[in-house]
Amino acid sequence: MRAMVLEKPGGILECRDIPRPQPGAGQLLLKVRACGICRTDLHVLDGDLTDPRLPLVPGHQIVAEVVSAGAGDSRFTPGERVGVPWLGSSCGHCRYCAQARENLCDEARYTGYQINGGFAEYTVADARYCFPIPAQYSDEQAAPLLCAGLIGFRSYRLVRGARRIGLYGFGAAAHIIAQVALHEGSEVYAFTREGDSRAQQFARDLGAVWAGDAGQPTPAELDGAIIFAPVGELVPAALRAVCKGARVVCAGIHMSEIPAFPYSILWGEREVLSVANLTRQDGEEFLPLAASIPVQTTVHRYPLERANEALEDLRNGRFEGAAVVLP
Repeated sequence: MRAMVLEKPGGILECRDIPRPQPGAGQLLLKVRACGICRTDLHVLDGDLTDPRLPLVPGHQIVAEVVSAGAGDSRFTPGERVGVPWLGSSCGHCRYCAQARENLCDEARYTGYQINGGFAEYTVADARYCFPIPAQYSDEQAAPLLCAGLIGFRSYRLVRGARRIGLYGFGAAAHIIAQVALHEGSEVYAFTREGDSRAQQFARDLGAVWAGDAGQPTPAELDGAIIFAPVGELVPAALRAVCKGARVVCAGIHMSEIPAFPYSILWGEREVLSVANLTRQDGEEFLPLAASIPVQTTVHRYPLERANEALEDLRNGRFEGAAVVLP
């Protein structure tokens, strides 16, 4: 099969012919139909995440068709369409797994990081960590829901119900979660890279009441904020923008260093929280919710062989919404 392979951090993906994987016990052999591009893929390529299994096939927002199942699995059957997220497995017995917080498991393994992912024609995945895809979504429209959507939703739940929500970094996750927040009655304030008028207009078109540069003051005090951009200096900026008692949620798996800030902008029972990965419960709750709203994803399509181009376009903010690669 064809696959895009990473040999070393800091390198680029190489298109290769490699053996098609075979499913083990409890696994599914999957024919990849679409795989979303995520900023975490950039962190893997750049070496910001330091424990990849190399050589590696990245990609962790996979929409695929079940080809066959290994021994012991009966949850999915050949021909069904499933989604494969970032969380690929966990130990199942630690204190976190026992509390349905497998996102914190020390032995967890991740798709496109320690497990070969979806920048390929075929992949295998643990059936227990796969989700059925709502029928109304096309393959490419569903792919961004599996990370941008799921981790965005996990972050959103920490500010859910806030009247005014600030979203810092208006990319794949924010354009999904903005729709959920607006559907549930919140006002959305979008913060983008300096001078990014296209992203700001994109946010307004989705219903944001205000959109501007991340360094600008907001026209109204925020009741909560989610930081999707991996930029540490946004933490004190968001703290200055939120009211007393509000939460600032750091949604990324990696963030640059957070600069020192005065206690006065944290005081007043403001909270700074991080979100780590996702749980299966997140997927079971979010995917039906997304379909019921319905959340519409804006996607840009790239053939598999142009995955490097897609990643660079993401790095440089050359598209709005999300990108997918198609085998």
